[in-house]
Amino acid sequence: MGADPILYSFRRCPYAMRARLALAVSGLRHERREMKLAAKPAEMLEASPKGTVPVLVLPDGAVIDESIDIMVWALGHSDPDGWLARHDPALVAANDGGFKHDLDRYKYPERHDSDPAAHRASGLGFLATLEARLATSANLCGESEGLADAAIMPFVRQFAALEPEWFAAQPLPHLQSWLARHLASPRFAAVMDRHAPWQPGDVPVMVGEKGWSG
Repeated sequence: MGADPILYSFRRCPYAMRARLALAVSGLRHERREMKLAAKPAEMLEASPKGTVPVLVLPDGAVIDESIDIMVWALGHSDPDGWLARHDPALVAANDGGFKHDLDRYKYPERHDSDPAAHRASGLGFLATLEARLATSANLCGESEGLADAAIMPFVRQFAALEPEWFAAQPLPHLQSWLARHLASPRFAAVMDRHAPWQPGDVPVMVGEKGWSG
C-alpha cells in the first residue's frame, strides 16, 4: 500500500461527485483512479466486489465504498469549512431514497418500464421541499455550503439536465439559483476535470495537499 488513499471514481456518477467534493474541501491527498464502468479493473473489484463507485481504499487496506461514508470520513479528518455541522441525514436519505427512485425512472423509462412524466412529477415534490428551505437561506442547512448541499446537488443536477427548458420553467427560483451557483463554483469545476480511464502501471493522478496521518 502507498502512503495515500486511492479513490476509484467515475466522472459522471453523482455518488462519486459528492465523494470527490468532500475530499476536495478536506484537502486530503489521494490518488484518483477514473473508471470505465464497462471494464472495471480487478483491483477495484477486489477491494469492493459490489462493483459500484465510489470506492476509497485506505493505506492500511480498509475500504469505504458508500459515498456518504467517504464524505464523513474525509471531513472527519479535515473539515476547514465546517461542512459536517451542516448535514441533514434525513434530507439526504430522502434524496437517496424516493428522489433517486423517481430520477432513475424519469431518466431511464425503458429500463424500468416506467411512466417518466409520473416520476418527473413525483420528483418535483422533493424539489419543492428543497425550494422551501432555500427560500429562507442560501444553502440547505444555513447560509454557508455544507455536506447536505454537496450530497444532494449532483442528483438535482442530473434531474435538471434531462429537460432543461422544462426545469427552468418550474416555480423553483431559489433552487435554480442554488444549483447554478454550485455548478459554477471553482471547486465543482475541479472535481469534474477529465481523466483517462486508469490502468495498472499508469502514473498516479494525485489530488489534494494534506497528507493522511491515519
